[in-house]
Amino acid sequence: MMDDAVPVPPRRRFSLMGWVWSWIVWITIRLLLLAFLLVLLFSVFNPPTTLTIIQASREYPIFDRRWTALEDIPPVVRRSIVAAEDANFCSHWGFDMQEIRRVIASGGNGGASTLSQQVVKNVYLWQDRSWTRKAIEAVMTPMIEMVWSKRRILEVYLNVAEFGPGVFGIRAASAYHFGTTPDRLDAVQAARLAALLPSPKTRDARSPSPRSRSIADGAATIVRDGRDVCIR
Repeated sequence: MMDDAVPVPPRRRFSLMGWVWSWIVWITIRLLLLAFLLVLLFSVFNPPTTLTIIQASREYPIFDRRWTALEDIPPVVRRSIVAAEDANFCSHWGFDMQEIRRVIASGGNGGASTLSQQVVKNVYLWQDRSWTRKAIEAVMTPMIEMVWSKRRILEVYLNVAEFGPGVFGIRAASAYHFGTTPDRLDAVQAARLAALLPSPKTRDARSPSPRSRSIADGAATIVRDGRDVCIR
């Protein structure tokens, strides 16, 4: 009696597309892991510098930029920055869908970037408007919102934002524009610094402007509305 023959499994054919796809998945997973680790890193440690600052140093001398904790920045400064850049900061998850819909309805192509998105761009990425940068920003912004507190996001933003040619961070901005320190900024000065954004190289913080007056009003409004609850 003959033994039953053991079936031999068919040989898998090599698939170039399958091989390429597996490598894409492998690389993507590791890039996402790296991005998440970088987000974790700066949730605890302060970024020593950024690509934007390094690039700016080729054109301008960088003004002294020591880190300032959020507790040492007056609430009126925090509110002014939020009013100027992201009035719904405390209520969104990284993307302000209400503002995005408003921009789309008005036919615009910008102006809906949140503080969370700007932190991702300023700390981890570069400043051009390429689709590659926007795609990475879209992936990392929810990571920032998931791992960092709103106070941490605002603190990092205030320490890396540009307030003039070579002037990065609220401490450098306070000294450069008003000869003072962040803890001594008043409501008028806070509004004028916030009014520099997002065009710090072309605006003057020492002169009053309609934008700075509007920001001062907006800062008062978000207090009345309770929209500053996450940054108090």
